[in-house]
Amino acid sequence: MQPTELSFDWGMLAFGSKRPINDLKATFLMAPREISTSRFKELVRAYLPKGNIVLGISKEAYVLGFEGQPQFRMQQLDNLQKTIDLINKSAPSHKIYVLRYFQSELRYILENLRFKQVIGINGSWKYAFHTQPPYYVLANKRIDYELVSPFVNETEAKAYEQATDQEIARQNTFSSGQFSEAEMLERADRAARFSYDHSFQTGAVLGKKISSSSHLYEFIAYSYNKIVPYQTYAMLHGASREQHFSPPHDLNHYDTVHTEVMMVLKGLNITGTTLFINLLPCPTCARMCAEADIQEFVYQHDHSDGYALKLLNEAGKIVRRAVL
Repeated sequence: MQPTELSFDWGMLAFGSKRPINDLKATFLMAPREISTSRFKELVRAYLPKGNIVLGISKEAYVLGFEGQPQFRMQQLDNLQKTIDLINKSAPSHKIYVLRYFQSELRYILENLRFKQVIGINGSWKYAFHTQPPYYVLANKRIDYELVSPFVNETEAKAYEQATDQEIARQNTFSSGQFSEAEMLERADRAARFSYDHSFQTGAVLGKKISSSSHLYEFIAYSYNKIVPYQTYAMLHGASREQHFSPPHDLNHYDTVHTEVMMVLKGLNITGTTLFINLLPCPTCARMCAEADIQEFVYQHDHSDGYALKLLNEAGKIVRRAVL
């Protein structure tokens, strides 16, 4: 899209006059994750009668930190341009403007531009929104903001999940066989990519050592932290952690069944097995694992000040951190 009076680029605005946007007194729709045209039209009907809209468009194709993952694609302008042109042609007084920027620039946009209201689309960032710098800018400037759904309704949310799950599965296949510790941990990382949880994706694979002297494991199954009752539920209704301003490790407001629980729910024979997981179990899952027949836990990242490490060791489990 070529620069016009309806199109801005933060790269050019950053060190120049902010008046062209500030004078709009607009509602700012922060660069959203992928949304449907029907949902975009709903948002326009809700906010355009109240004033101009500035639609943020990310210069990156995916939410930062979720590169290449279909469930975290950012909205592309090409998919909405025709709709925007038609609306702007027919709108009598208010218009839709476009502001292109890199996601890391959002805090500076909010610091330097003036908007009467800011709208965010659920699932358009990594980690809970209230833990991010842009939230603190909004809070300090006392700017009203609202987080809304990327979907029109539950039917659309479930249809999106079904189509996207198929794409994720094509990207992440798991063959049977024998694998090294490093390969099993790489599979745990791939398993995590099935999760729609933008706070943290956790993945695990279950294996059994070929022999006491071997360094190979027979692959049994994989699991991931799954949002329930369906994966797009938190996007449709809002993440419970964001709704309650919960701290990062709070488990009172959480949308997923943890990957360790998902593995146990598979009903497999887990006696004497090894669980490879990208994140040390949380305290709740650690207590469950202490009673399970899994013999060994190999993890990559710490959690809750090592609570699980101490508990599982005292329960007679083998726990090792692997740095790849």
